[in-house]
Amino acid sequence: MPKVIFVGSDGPEYTVDATVGDSVMAAAVKNGVPGIVAECGGNQSCATCHVWVREEFAPLVGPPGDMEDDLLDLAVAERRETSRLSCQIRLTRELDGITVDIPPEQP
Repeated sequence: MPKVIFVGSDGPEYTVDATVGDSVMAAAVKNGVPGIVAECGGNQSCATCHVWVREEFAPLVGPPGDMEDDLLDLAVAERRETSRLSCQIRLTRELDGITVDIPPEQP
């Protein structure tokens, strides 16, 4: 069971247990993590689950796909090199301990 660590923009950390195959967004929503709005429910049609993946996990999650890349351009918060939509990151055993920062604002 992989753990996901969410770091809020004002400092609090939330560590949640997730299920292999779930998205990082689903793990946040199921556990009431603040800051992940997930307005479209993971259908890749908004940018309200934008996160910044920590550098050490960026190679494991890879770059965004074309559609995700376009949606990240719509994000309210600063787009960074490790910006991803958390609905597009599927959890694996290798991602146990993945840490993502939650931007201060979502669209």
